[in-house]
Amino acid sequence: MKRSLFTLLFWAAVAATRADEGMWLYNQPPRQLLRERYQFDATEAWLDHLQKSSVRFNSGGSGSFLSADGLLISNHHVGADALQKVSTKEKNYMRDGFYAPTPAQEIKCLDLELNVLQSIEDVTARVNAAVPNDATPATAFAARRKVIAGIEKESQDRTGLRADVVTLWQGGAYHLYRFKRYTDVRLVFAPEQQIAFYGGDPDNFEFPRHDLDICLFRAYENGQPAKVPDFLRFSPTGARAGELTFVSGHPGRTSRLRTVAELENLRDQALPLRLGNLKRLEVLLGNWSERREENARRARDDFFSVQNSRKAIEGELAGLLDPELFAAKVQAEAEFQARLAGKPEFAGALAAYEKIAAATKILAVQAPRSGLLEGGQAFNCDSFGLARTLLRAGAERPKPNGERLREFSDSGKVSLELALFSEKPIYPDLEILTLADSLTFLAAQLGVNDPLAQQILAGKSPRDRAAELINDTKVREVALRQKLYEGGAGTVAAANDPLIELARLVDADARALRKVSEDQGEVKQQAHAAISRARNTVLGTAGYPDATFTLRLAFGVVKGYPEDGKSVPAFTTLGSLYEQAREMKNQPPFDLPPLWAKRKARLDLKTPFNFVSTADIIGGNSGSPVVNRAGEFVGIIFDGNLQSLPWDYAFTDKQGRATSVHSAAILEALRKVYGAKELVRELVGGRRNP
Repeated sequence: MKRSLFTLLFWAAVAATRADEGMWLYNQPPRQLLRERYQFDATEAWLDHLQKSSVRFNSGGSGSFLSADGLLISNHHVGADALQKVSTKEKNYMRDGFYAPTPAQEIKCLDLELNVLQSIEDVTARVNAAVPNDATPATAFAARRKVIAGIEKESQDRTGLRADVVTLWQGGAYHLYRFKRYTDVRLVFAPEQQIAFYGGDPDNFEFPRHDLDICLFRAYENGQPAKVPDFLRFSPTGARAGELTFVSGHPGRTSRLRTVAELENLRDQALPLRLGNLKRLEVLLGNWSERREENARRARDDFFSVQNSRKAIEGELAGLLDPELFAAKVQAEAEFQARLAGKPEFAGALAAYEKIAAATKILAVQAPRSGLLEGGQAFNCDSFGLARTLLRAGAERPKPNGERLREFSDSGKVSLELALFSEKPIYPDLEILTLADSLTFLAAQLGVNDPLAQQILAGKSPRDRAAELINDTKVREVALRQKLYEGGAGTVAAANDPLIELARLVDADARALRKVSEDQGEVKQQAHAAISRARNTVLGTAGYPDATFTLRLAFGVVKGYPEDGKSVPAFTTLGSLYEQAREMKNQPPFDLPPLWAKRKARLDLKTPFNFVSTADIIGGNSGSPVVNRAGEFVGIIFDGNLQSLPWDYAFTDKQGRATSVHSAAILEALRKVYGAKELVRELVGGRRNP
């Protein structure tokens, strides 16, 4: 028999299924499910240790501490942003890798922030009590923004920890997350990108895989390696076939609780639009990268991100275009509504579906223009982002905390300033390339006769206008940014900077579009809250909400899967890496780095390299630690296979798998390929040698 259709939409029923599905909250873990299915007791001590060993990267991704001296691990592709910023034409750490045998040789990363979850508090009642009954969407949004900003500031002032109020169940609950923040983070080790992303785009989201997708950093406090009480013991033997494993990471976004109306919008408008943009950028950056080696170095992180996102969205769209999956969503929603029908206490929940559909239509109408102006698709370059931040900071900072745009709240001040005053390199030629392309896109979308488009282009071609703006702006100067930020709106206006003035030109329209999004988002949030209350009444409160880039616990078994009538094994090995390179005649992107070719004889080729499991993951889980029952580090998530991409909307472990680097391969490579003896000693011993 097929699974209950309710499980495809209402994940509160997950405990009734056999699939290892779930991105579980740490304050609402699946204890009973784990006891019944795997005879495992997730104790408070076990969960607390894993929680505080887990790390969130502000650049997007996850990681974990592996020693008492602040050593932590993530993926190479998570660390690529940091690698790109500290690399130069002469020292290309992305391409060539990096290793610091001593802390004195570790390189400080630019604008990298790490967050470690310390505690969670349910503040739902306080948030909801601040919103007047029968308030208009605008009034309700303003009230909710004010109380959330107040809760965050109050917590931050009291504890000194970063404080974020997180919306769960699309508005059904609000939890306050408190994080310890690290802003002094230094690079310790990175392999060559060719082995970290072996197989390139052809192998991306595929399995078998052979990637050493790791990057090691060290967190510092007061100029010294941080003393970390919670870190994961490194397992030299790693994950075993059939073993229960756990994944602790920060899944970015899922849409499993979205209504059919919202999914239809994603399928028919939002995802196709995003996919078209990504394909255009992929061609642009790919062609530019092929012209010069230095071009390729400068664009590499952006190019990889675009390629990865394009392939991911293709998979997500394929899921929504799957008639069986979508029909199940439609039927599940209809069946649930039928259970509510005729019961006065659920009238609000039934009406909520209509409210969500109406709000979705309003948002869909303005989405293209909103993406251009507020989303910044028309001004795709770092310089414009800096200019807009300076402009809006001048307007927002004088306001009361609870009335500011979310990104300018007191709780976000440290993160905002870390990014704004970063000394990361910004390359004018790349900025002109991407800005010219996005201005061309603006003209194509709005039409060259659109009054705002004409003002933006100022009588010039997109290329000439982009060159003028990038060459004449001064916002790339860190000292100037600091002066304008501290000086406020008057100082910003007096600068008469062309990019700041461009941001000012579109700001009124962009803010108006944002307000519509906020108001209609409030409508949807209240409607989803009504559905959530009905779901809890009918189906019970067990379950988990959609992903929100906050810490979640997943679990699964290490095992392969069937594909095209064959069985795909759960593991690859170092030996199968060399076999693949031989079969592909060592041609890009299946060529081995010189060091790996040279040191093959040193390696135990039977060592497991990559493996797959049934753990429930999504984008943002990259870099998440995989641990065993003892809480030992046995691997690190770096991808999923193609069949896992529809997990954004519905989970199935028939073929979908999470892909990880095996801990044994990490040790084997560090010892015998890179000669990183000090690093190996720290990983195995859990402490840096004096």
